[in-house]
Order: sequence, then structure tokens, then C-alpha cells
Amino acid sequence: MAHTPVNHPARPIYRAIGGLVGLYFLAFGVLGLVASAGNDILAQDDTTVLGQGTNLGFSLLSLVLGVAILTGTVIGRNLDVAINQWLAYALMVLGLAELAFLQTDANIFNFTITTDIVVLTLSMVLLMAGMYGKVGTDEENEAWQKARLVL
Repeated sequence: MAHTPVNHPARPIYRAIGGLVGLYFLAFGVLGLVASAGNDILAQDDTTVLGQGTNLGFSLLSLVLGVAILTGTVIGRNLDVAINQWLAYALMVLGLAELAFLQTDANIFNFTITTDIVVLTLSMVLLMAGMYGKVGTDEENEAWQKARLVL
């Protein structure tokens, strides 16, 4: 039984939203690379980009995330759904871990509270895009419609 909608009428919009999240991570990564050039990879300093703390390591991670999300969005065929969902869960874990270590030496990605809020918000947006962007056959759509709880 499917747990997420199949062939949602707004799936092109959700796919575009996922792509915008990927573009944000890509832009943040590029700007972060420029701002943190010459620093250590996991430096804990006052480097900020778009009002968020970052370092070379998080900038590189942002680039990889952006490329992965955009690749999935371009390819489609439910690959974007899988990528968006798994990366959303990974970003939630990263955001919560960094929130726990925000004011300690274990803050390896130089997060600030603003960075954490943005990462957790984008993870929720990415999860939403993954849950409503699934494409399936008419039979899968009919099975999902029958399984819905109608009040």
C-alpha cells in the first residue's frame, strides 16, 4: 500500500520546489567556497554567507547536495522523489546534530543558529517535495485513492 500520493495534480510544482532547494544549496556552496577560500576545511571562525555561518567543509557539502538534488530533478522518473526524501532525512539529522553541538568544539561545519534554522526548514521543504512528487501508473493512483481515509 502506498503511503504517499501518486500522480498528485501539483507534482510539477513540487518538483520545481525541489529544484529551487537544490539551486539554493548550489549557490550557497559556491558563495561559501569563495568566502572561505584559504581557510581550513573545518575552520570555526566568523565566516558567513547569506547571513549564515559556514566553512569550507559545509560549502563543499552544500555543493554536493545541490548537484545531487538538481540531478534528481532533471532526471525525474521518481529518482527525484527518492533523492529528495533521503537527503531531507539526512539534513534533518545534520541540523539536529549541529543544533546539539552549536556552542561547542564539535560544531565542525561552523553552524550558527541561522544556518541551523535554514537547514532544518529546507529539509522540511525537500521532504514535502519528495512526498508529493511521485509519479505512478493509474492502478497505483487508484490503489492510493482507495486507501485514503475519507472523512
